[in-house]
Amino acid sequence: MTLKERITEDMKSAMRSGDKERLATIRLALAAIKQREVDERIALDDGQVLAVLEKMIKQRKEAITQFEAGGRADLVAKETAEIAVLRAYLPEQMSEAEIDALVAQAVAQTGATSVKDMGKVIAAVKSQAQGRADMGVVSARVRAKLGQ
Repeated sequence: MTLKERITEDMKSAMRSGDKERLATIRLALAAIKQREVDERIALDDGQVLAVLEKMIKQRKEAITQFEAGGRADLVAKETAEIAVLRAYLPEQMSEAEIDALVAQAVAQTGATSVKDMGKVIAAVKSQAQGRADMGVVSARVRAKLGQ
């Protein structure tokens, strides 16, 4: 079963169980996936669906920062709940040690020596870490490793 099919099945089960918050979040995810498919005139594979979900999570994290600054605890709670629903579709997150090992391996493979080579290293890491690690964290680790 593809990730998109799994999300669709979860939408149906959320409808049956009457879980309105979960249903709303899943519908938003499916709408974002469908929008990208229509825009690009392709059927998304699991990797591309993961990218859409990661983007949605990133948007919610940014919104949480804004809502906290505005003192809107109710909206912070709503966005946090949506992140929890969306994270259920991502693979298990990598530990910090795994990220460090992956970055070290990518630096060795690409022969990167300075921060100028950061793009090559990120590209090498991204294929293996997509959906399993926050790319912002990975980018910071690569920058630290190449800056040594």
